[in-house]
Amino acid sequence: MADLAALRERLVQLGAELSERIEQADTYFAHPTRNFAQTDEALRLRRVGEENCITYKGPKIDRETKTRRELEVPLASGQAAFEQYTKLLVTLGFGVVATVRKRRERVHLAWHGHAVEVALDTVDRVGLFAELEVGTDENGIAEAKRAIASLAGQLGLAASERRSYLEMLLAGSS
Repeated sequence: MADLAALRERLVQLGAELSERIEQADTYFAHPTRNFAQTDEALRLRRVGEENCITYKGPKIDRETKTRRELEVPLASGQAAFEQYTKLLVTLGFGVVATVRKRRERVHLAWHGHAVEVALDTVDRVGLFAELEVGTDENGIAEAKRAIASLAGQLGLAASERRSYLEMLLAGSS
């Protein structure tokens, strides 16, 4: 993506609500006995300011999008807590893979009956990206995918990137 400012402006024209820009640091972990790269899973600790959370991402469930099950749990705040969570995971046999750092602006838009969250991301050592996301249960996946495809077309977003930021970061650093 070449121009996040132009995309932001187009979203505003469509009635989107902008939110503040935040910085995120996502530290990813390798499982002690399962190769997450092969199983297409991920475990990460995320820091946003003083806030921490842990997220498990299951395998992608289709070939066109990054649709997957995610479980996210808030954790105690602060750098010391983050370091303790990291130490706990390492003690249990998980290994630190890499940390993905990004600046993110969230944009909220009602589109075809769905609440769409658009993330405008500047990812260190990877590039500029727009992520379109709709939260849904298993019964709503097809409808959500249609809404996202429609919005992507309206925004002129032709190429879909299925690799995670971690995968792109690791590919660029090897």
